[in-house]
Amino acid sequence: MAATAYPNYSPGLEGIVAGITKICEIDKEHSRLIYRGIDAHDIAEWGSFEETAHLLIHGALPNAQELAAFRKTLGEERQIPGQVYDVLRLLPTNTHPMDYARAGFAALASFDPDYATSPLDRAANVRKAVRITAKAGTIVANSHRIRHGQPIIEPDPSLGTAGNFLYMLHGKRQDAFTEKVLDTSLTLYAEHGFNASTFACRVTVATLSDIYSGIVTGIGTLHGALHGGANEEAMKMLIEIGSADRAEAWVKDALETKKKIMGFGHREYKKGDSRVPILKKLAREIGERKGDMHWVETAEIVEKTMMDIKGIIPNVDFPAAYAYYQLGIPIEIYTPIFVVARVTGWSAHAIEQLDNNRLIRPACIYEGPGLRPWPALESR
Repeated sequence: MAATAYPNYSPGLEGIVAGITKICEIDKEHSRLIYRGIDAHDIAEWGSFEETAHLLIHGALPNAQELAAFRKTLGEERQIPGQVYDVLRLLPTNTHPMDYARAGFAALASFDPDYATSPLDRAANVRKAVRITAKAGTIVANSHRIRHGQPIIEPDPSLGTAGNFLYMLHGKRQDAFTEKVLDTSLTLYAEHGFNASTFACRVTVATLSDIYSGIVTGIGTLHGALHGGANEEAMKMLIEIGSADRAEAWVKDALETKKKIMGFGHREYKKGDSRVPILKKLAREIGERKGDMHWVETAEIVEKTMMDIKGIIPNVDFPAAYAYYQLGIPIEIYTPIFVVARVTGWSAHAIEQLDNNRLIRPACIYEGPGLRPWPALESR
């Protein structure tokens, strides 16, 4: 039956208010993403991911002393127990990197010093959130190394989140610009309101499960190509296109054959994803620094063609895809990088949910058969 037959039903819960939050505002009218009253784009340009994480988890931007202490704590908490690596080594090598991340956090939960505390203990939840934020990059980078038969690399407490991730991934420190590109993307990916994975995380902790269970739920939800997996699919699409001179024809053919074009459109942004300009600028600068504009030019023609024909503009996953690719980051861990950032937003929402908790239990509309008599087995 058509959805219009049910005036209170909205497919995909579009437009339905499912909660009240103080964490994030998506200003659709002005295409702004706002973290606790601070424009996320200002943080991305002038701040750091660590400042973002402090703002989301602790509720306020840190001063210089608080930021130094927070960075020190993150540095001290980045290491992963060896038993968690043992679990990850047991997984078959064809396991998806997102499933490595999910298994890593599931195994990590019981090693947390606050594992046995009540899910309603706010101070413990904040401590867990900080540890989760610290360890996410370690889990993702070393899962990749384990999957490819490489030795793990212990995190360097002197490096920040972006620097550490790149160091563990590549086995050597990266330059300041490369770290800044990743740091900026982590800041912009950190939080985005009641998106699918965040809402799923809140549903999980609302049962009085714990934050780690919420993180595992969030990872499972983010895994899908319609959510976090879009950045991987966007880069695969660009590789399939191959070059700028093929881009326009490829897009036109894809549209005619109803092929999904990844990295375009967003339910929350009607005037454009506010995160795109910053990452586009950085992606272009990467190409300029490398003296190779191949991927930038290809992407720009795809973007122009989509706008000319469909009036649809890219979302953050599109420029993130070719920015990461130009930095030599393997496509298979684009979505896990999303996890490295988004654990901060998930954790903040889990804390907020548990601070004033009510079980999330929406209604549904039944369209099955009416009440029928029980049929005897021999008559079926």
